[in-house]
Amino acid sequence: MKRSVKILWTVVLGLLGFFFLLLFLINFRIIGNMPSMEELENPRASLASEVIAEDGTILGKYYQVDRSSSDYNEISQNVINALIATEDERFYDHSGIDARSTIAIPFYLMVGKKRGSSTITQQLALNLQTDKSGRQRASNPVLRAFQKLQEWLIAIKLERNFTKQEILTLYLNTVAFGDNVYGIENGARTFFSKDAGHLSVEEAATLVGMLKGNTIFNPRRNPAASLMRRNTVIDQMEKNGYITTAQATAAKSRPIVLRYNKIDHNKGLAPYFREVLRDELKDWCEEHKKADGSNYNLYRDGLKIYTTINPRMQLYAEEAVAKHLQDLQKVFSVQRDIKTGSAWKNWQKYLDRYMKESERYRSMKEEDATDAEIKKAFNTPVKMRVFAWKSTTDSDLNEIDTVMTPLDSIKYMRAILQAGFMAMDPESGEVKAWVGGPDFRYFKNDHVSRTRRQVGSTFKPFLYCFALMNGMSPNTMLPNEPITIGNWTLSRNSEGSVGGNITMAGALARSLNLVSAYLIKQLGPRAFADFAKNKIGFSSDIPPYPSIALGTPEISLFEMLQAYTMFPARGIITKPIYITRIEDRNGNILETFAPVKREVISENEAYTMVKMMQGVTTTGGTGSRLRYRYHIEGEVAGKTGTTNDNTDGWFMGYTPQLLAGAWVGCENNFLRFSTTAVGQGANTGLPIWAYFFQKVYADKTLKVDNKASFNIPATLHNDIYLNYNSNVQPGAEAEDVGSGSASDYIDVSDYGEPTAPAPAPENNKPKESGKEKEKPKENRQPKATYPPAPNGNN
Repeated sequence: MKRSVKILWTVVLGLLGFFFLLLFLINFRIIGNMPSMEELENPRASLASEVIAEDGTILGKYYQVDRSSSDYNEISQNVINALIATEDERFYDHSGIDARSTIAIPFYLMVGKKRGSSTITQQLALNLQTDKSGRQRASNPVLRAFQKLQEWLIAIKLERNFTKQEILTLYLNTVAFGDNVYGIENGARTFFSKDAGHLSVEEAATLVGMLKGNTIFNPRRNPAASLMRRNTVIDQMEKNGYITTAQATAAKSRPIVLRYNKIDHNKGLAPYFREVLRDELKDWCEEHKKADGSNYNLYRDGLKIYTTINPRMQLYAEEAVAKHLQDLQKVFSVQRDIKTGSAWKNWQKYLDRYMKESERYRSMKEEDATDAEIKKAFNTPVKMRVFAWKSTTDSDLNEIDTVMTPLDSIKYMRAILQAGFMAMDPESGEVKAWVGGPDFRYFKNDHVSRTRRQVGSTFKPFLYCFALMNGMSPNTMLPNEPITIGNWTLSRNSEGSVGGNITMAGALARSLNLVSAYLIKQLGPRAFADFAKNKIGFSSDIPPYPSIALGTPEISLFEMLQAYTMFPARGIITKPIYITRIEDRNGNILETFAPVKREVISENEAYTMVKMMQGVTTTGGTGSRLRYRYHIEGEVAGKTGTTNDNTDGWFMGYTPQLLAGAWVGCENNFLRFSTTAVGQGANTGLPIWAYFFQKVYADKTLKVDNKASFNIPATLHNDIYLNYNSNVQPGAEAEDVGSGSASDYIDVSDYGEPTAPAPAPENNKPKESGKEKEKPKENRQPKATYPPAPNGNN
């Protein structure tokens, strides 16, 4: 044998030996990061955790990579056919590596053509090679060649250990469809708003076509390129016999009809609820471990969180908040102190703080701008987009382009009315709807559970209940007279009335502060505070001062609703529950949740309070407009509430089947309504409640019946008769002051789109009509001595 031949054979055999040695070392994980068989059988691809509503629909997701998972029988055959026809025609004939295509690569390269040879199994193998930064295709030729060897080995292992159906399913659950969407199920829901099992030929071809380049062929970004690629996939399906020529022609003649619906944290139903839930779930994950000892990861482990939220009720709640705030904002924005900016006269420190918290300020500081330059920039008008209510409830349209100074934009945005609304089943504790504010994109603060405000007269039912427990009767006549307790004196009711006598039931219905003050004097502030804290269980501070009778404590809407459950639930307080169970990605139940209940008052006392609170919604009651203005029928009990200087407006109401509460106000308590006629709870909180119940009653699928009745306790042989007789003059809240629509107070035709508030006069103090208003107090918590009573608790 010639020396040259010997050298050639030595080199060839040496290379083959090195090749097989390399394969051996890779296969047995001596070098490289070859996944184990266990890892291949249980791929650790990140899965988005899903928040699931009461009816099984997805409310939202938590993810770093938006990925979903499906079983083979949940994927349309059109997708399977399109994938094989386009990506791997001989998929059912090879064992992981297509030898014919691989051998043909050098010949194609010799003639200047590029040809791919990766089978579906090899592509899956690449998808399963992950590191800490996620899946990566190596760009270095040497590393890519090494990676290719790993792909071959993994592909062979996959073919030996998985069926073809399992390989297809695993592949379709790991591929990317653009827009940070992974998995065929997620791709189908995002681009066509349907599950993967119901994709048509052309829809399946569109999604499979994106696998060649999920940006280039994204139908949302590049519809023309996507259409061409889709038709190529359809041609391949016809060529491989999966569809007929007639079917291919028909499919290609149809346009791509997208129903794009990518769920993100700012859009979709219940965004405030989902954000509150996220924080709780992160804590849950830190307290629970997987089988391998590591903690669950909310963003990667594909948890399924089943909630009690009813999507239809949630939609009605969001629509109710938007409908009322849209009208109420017009009334609020034309108030002189809001329109001129004079409301900020004594609160410059807040403006300075908000300015320093802004992105504009931080950016200028990073660029070493001087304080003078920053001040000038914040007082120079610029183009910007701000929140503004439009004539639709579509939150995407709740904004306008305008011109104003950055400083005025702060004033403008802080003067947007906020709201909180929650509805729940008082018996089971299940939360059905949760609205934490007007628009989550612009206002992140949740006003259901994360905000505490003075509750006003919505706190009075607890005082009257305490009076019942101490031997008083709803028909006991009580004085409506000025009263002094220590150094605290109350001389009139909020609407100005004083004098006469009235039953306890009548006093609650008309929310008379003088009567509440009389009750707290008789019962003792400390005893009542102890009842509220230790019996009812309020976590908020309840100082033992007489003014708590008028609602000075600051409590969240969530906690108020929890306390109110004791009335319709026959004396039992039920903690609101909004998660029923948590499952892992395989459907294994990790934890279930049950309501926490405890008896606080007797069934008879609870029913008596229900009857008394029904008086609030009847003729003469502070919430009577619920009947004559909003035409709510059936048995309804509740309580209105208005705090100091019309800062907070509340309404808590319930039927035999549903309890709900609403709060309205601004983030800053010095931004408030100038008149009680507009700012009272009956005009701010109550309409949201009413709009919600109008839709709930109209939707018969919800089975909330306006003919349902509160059950009379078995120990009561006869129903309770309440006497509302009195010689007390009617108060302002019992009169018709309008429904709260803008047309009741101003000429809407004179009101245009929101503009920048005019700066307050520097030298001339704005004139105020009527008597001088009390200066707002930054801190409204009661002090060590008896504080003055709020002057507007209705």
